[in-house]
Amino acid sequence: MLSPLSDRLPKGGAALAVLRGNWLFSAVLLAGVVLRVIVMLGFRGTLWFNDSYDFLAIANDPFPHPLRPSGYGIFLWTLKPFHSLALVTALHHAAIVGVAVVGYRMLVRDFEVRRTWAALAVTPVLLDSYQIELEHLLLSDTLFTVLVFGAMLALAKPGATGWRRAALVGALLGFAAVTRTVGAPLFLIVVLYLLLRRTRWPAYLALAATFVLPVGAYATWFQQEHGRFAMTGTDGIFLWGRTAAFADCDTFTPPPDLARLCPYGEKGDRPASSHQIWKESSPVGWSNGEAFDEETNEDAQRFALWAIRNQPGDYVKVVSYDFFVRTFSWNRSRYPTVGTEARYHFPTRPTARKPDLPVLGGGDRRSVVDEYSHGTGRLHIVEPYAGVMRGYQERVRVPGTVLGIVLLVGAAGIVWRRARARTALFWVSGVTLLAVPPITVDFDYRYMLPAMPFACFAAAMAWGRRRVPAGPSSPGPGAGVEEEPDAQPVRA
Repeated sequence: MLSPLSDRLPKGGAALAVLRGNWLFSAVLLAGVVLRVIVMLGFRGTLWFNDSYDFLAIANDPFPHPLRPSGYGIFLWTLKPFHSLALVTALHHAAIVGVAVVGYRMLVRDFEVRRTWAALAVTPVLLDSYQIELEHLLLSDTLFTVLVFGAMLALAKPGATGWRRAALVGALLGFAAVTRTVGAPLFLIVVLYLLLRRTRWPAYLALAATFVLPVGAYATWFQQEHGRFAMTGTDGIFLWGRTAAFADCDTFTPPPDLARLCPYGEKGDRPASSHQIWKESSPVGWSNGEAFDEETNEDAQRFALWAIRNQPGDYVKVVSYDFFVRTFSWNRSRYPTVGTEARYHFPTRPTARKPDLPVLGGGDRRSVVDEYSHGTGRLHIVEPYAGVMRGYQERVRVPGTVLGIVLLVGAAGIVWRRARARTALFWVSGVTLLAVPPITVDFDYRYMLPAMPFACFAAAMAWGRRRVPAGPSSPGPGAGVEEEPDAQPVRA
C-alpha cells in the first residue's frame, strides 16, 4: 500500500515537468505576480482619477450616470459590503493575471501556438508598467478589458459556435458595453466573424438576445431617469469636443442657434479635444456636480456634425494624427493635459483629491469615498516598495511604436501566412479599440491598453503556430501551411 506522501509525489513531479515545459511563461508569470504584490505593498489603497468619484457615487446608491455608463459602478456596488478599496485593486490585478494565464493556455492548447510565442504574447499584459499602474486606478478599464477579451477568447475557441457559446459571448459584450460604450462596435465584429464561419441561425439569435438584454435594460433604466433611451447623455457633447479642435467659425458661419458653441482660441492653439469639454468657461457650460441637459447635448451634436460636413479634411486630419502619431509614437506626451497624463504614473505622494468638489448623484468627493470605504479611502505610499515601482516604470514599458510594430506583424501574418478568421478576429478587435476613441472623443493613453492583448495574440497566432506535418495526401506546394483545426463549416 502506498503512503499518502508517495501518492503525492507523481503529482509534484508532473507539476515540475509542466513548469520546465513552460519555463518562459512561468518566469514571466512569476515576475508579473511579484510586481503586483510590490504595488499592493507600496500603494496601499487605490490610485485616484477624476472619474473614480463618479463610480463610487454609483456604487453607493446605483443610478444611471448621465456622463458615463454605470457598469463599473455597479461592479463596485457588489463589493461595497467589504468597504475596502484595496480589495478592488487586488481583484483588478488578479483578474489581469487570470486573463494572462487563461490566454496562454488557450494559445498553446487550443490555437496550437508554440510556447515561446505564447509566452511573448502575454508578456506585455503581465509586465508593462503602465498596465500594472492602470490596474491600481479606480477606473473601468480593467473590468472592460477582462470582459471584451474574455468574450473573444470564448468565441475563438475551436469547435462549433453553438447557441450556448454565442449566448456567453453576447452577454460578455453586453456587460462590456454598459461598462464602456467603446465595446459596442465589437458586437458587429462578432457577427461578421460568425458569418465568415458560416454559423447557423440559432447562434445569431442567442448572441443578439444576450447582448441586447443588458444593453436594452440599461437604456430603459436611463430613459426612466433621464427621459432618453440611451447609454449616456453626452454622445453629442463628446463629439463636439472632438470637433472643437478644428471647428472654424470665422471661415464657416454656423447656424445662429449654434453660434454659442464655437470653440475659443485660434485653431491649432486650442486645448485638447476632451479637455475643452471640462475646462472652465467651456461653451457647453460644464459645471462640477451637474449634468449636461438634453438640449445642450443635442445642440452639441448638431454643431459637431455641421463642423464635420464643412471641414471633412480637418476632421480626418485630427483623427489621423491621434490614431497614427499619438498612438504609435515612441515617447509619451503630456496629453490631453499634464494632470491627466500624470495620473498614469506611480506617484511620489498622494494626489490632491479636491475633497470638497461636488459629485453627480449627491455629496462631494470626501463623502462618497467615506461612505464606500468607511474612512479607509486614503492612499498610503510606503517605501521602498513604491520607489521600486517608480523606478520600474521609468525603464519597462511598451512604447506605442512597439504596439504599432506588433499590429503590422499581425497584419502581415494574416496576408502572407494565410491565417484564418480567428487571427483576424483579434487583430480587427484591437484596431477597433484603438480607432473608436479618436474618431468619437479624443486620444488618451489608457485607451491603448485594452487593445494590447488583442494585437499580441493576433501576431502570435499568425506567426507562432506549430506546423502541420506534411502527410502522404498533402497537396504538394501547400504542405506545412498552418491550418485552423476547425476551418470547415460549423454547426449550431
